[in-house]
Amino acid sequence: MSFRLGHKLLPKVGRHTSPHTVRTRPLFTRAPNTVRNILSATALVTGTGLFLVYYFDSRSSIHRYVLTPILRTSLDAETSHQAALKILRSGWAPKDKGVDDESLAVELWGERLSNPVGLAAGFDKDGEAIDGLFDLGFGWVEVGSVTPKAQPGNPRPRVFHLPEDDALINRYGFPSKGHAFLASRLRARYAALDVPSTSSGPYHLLSVNLGKNKSSPPDSVTDYLAGVRAFAPLSPVLVINVSSPNTPGLRALQGRELLEELLHKATKERDAVAETSGKRARLVLKVAPDLDDIAVQELAEVVRNSGVDGVIVSNTTIARPDALVSPNKGELGGLSGIPLKPITLRTLSLIRSFLPSSIPIIGCGGISSGADALEYARAGASAVQLYTAFGYGGVGTPRRIKDEIAEELKRQGTTWADISRDAIDRLSWKAPIVNGSATEAGDGVAALIREAEELKRLLDDVATRFTEDDKRVSEGLAGRSGAGISGGGSEEDLHPADVSTLPPAPPPGVSS
Repeated sequence: MSFRLGHKLLPKVGRHTSPHTVRTRPLFTRAPNTVRNILSATALVTGTGLFLVYYFDSRSSIHRYVLTPILRTSLDAETSHQAALKILRSGWAPKDKGVDDESLAVELWGERLSNPVGLAAGFDKDGEAIDGLFDLGFGWVEVGSVTPKAQPGNPRPRVFHLPEDDALINRYGFPSKGHAFLASRLRARYAALDVPSTSSGPYHLLSVNLGKNKSSPPDSVTDYLAGVRAFAPLSPVLVINVSSPNTPGLRALQGRELLEELLHKATKERDAVAETSGKRARLVLKVAPDLDDIAVQELAEVVRNSGVDGVIVSNTTIARPDALVSPNKGELGGLSGIPLKPITLRTLSLIRSFLPSSIPIIGCGGISSGADALEYARAGASAVQLYTAFGYGGVGTPRRIKDEIAEELKRQGTTWADISRDAIDRLSWKAPIVNGSATEAGDGVAALIREAEELKRLLDDVATRFTEDDKRVSEGLAGRSGAGISGGGSEEDLHPADVSTLPPAPPPGVSS
């Protein structure tokens, strides 16, 4: 109970209240709460801003050591792959904030790229995130494989991580939305960028990897010809993929006869498109790492005489090195990642020795560091591509590898182009010298004709020598017979040993 006294309200006096105690409201009850809320909001905004700055920079360690491992371990391999694609497509993906060092520049098919590090086919099969991938600093992005008709690929699960081996096994089987879908997406991209078709952008190169439908006859090349017709006007580089282990019978197209037919028809189709569109796409062959030495030599000979513009070495391997320890090592499919590197390097070195310097080779297989990339350059590769290392290392992988390459080049006082060019000049196949001049790559038929003519000429010379020698022996025998050799005996009486006593015939054209 309270009593009003004038304008003052007297407190009620109770058992625990002193009659002399007056309750008063603190002067700053609301103020500290308001300040605390403002400080909390400021900290939240600042923290979020710093996180976003950190997140949008692909060089940030958070991508390699936190976000990518979380994505990989919380989802199955294919789902995490699709999630990464959606982020890259959304425009909310990190970007490479670095600047490529001048020592990384490389020229490929007349195009100057700011760096030699590309992304292999298989990551972006339907061209969903081309510019998101270029924003990560890749000098070259390859989309596909794309098949003429849409197809689902092999049943899931079909992708398996081997984290203990820094490797991956996939048996995708060319899942694709088809030519029409990818072609429309490329046209829409060019329209949005307001650039002509086949323009990849400054210092960038876009390529389309061509596959074939599982339902097509194994020895048919028509799917590839359809791919050339569809994408030669839309992409500066087309990759003919005859090396995936996940489509039945596909690798048989690497045999001499089928490969000759495929490359002859593909280059003819490419040239026909160029006549009407004015755009001549480069054709590149992607090969397997599992070919034996004879198969590699035959393949290289076909490439030399085909008009193909380059070779990618290599696709995934069906081999399973003994060093693999992951429980998934027994899964069917193609193995990629670090265990693939020695297999690919051996095949690349062998192919380089059978191809002229005018045909560039792209190294792809087990590259996870700048040192790995430089090892490929010293083996004669003009550029390299990443795949598995990008999946494990995250969006900062291209920048990390480029920086490692640049640091080593600076230490050596050289450039990527110099190292690659020197290796190519030393290790490449040299045309045989015929009639004082070297035969050119791509002129194999003419070279064979010239060699056959030269062989015929040599055989004719030998035959002429034998004829003249026989004639001189006969004349010599007749002369001795007329002179009464061996007591006036006849030619028939001459002992065979006596032939050795005849004077040697003079060389052709020299008078006796």
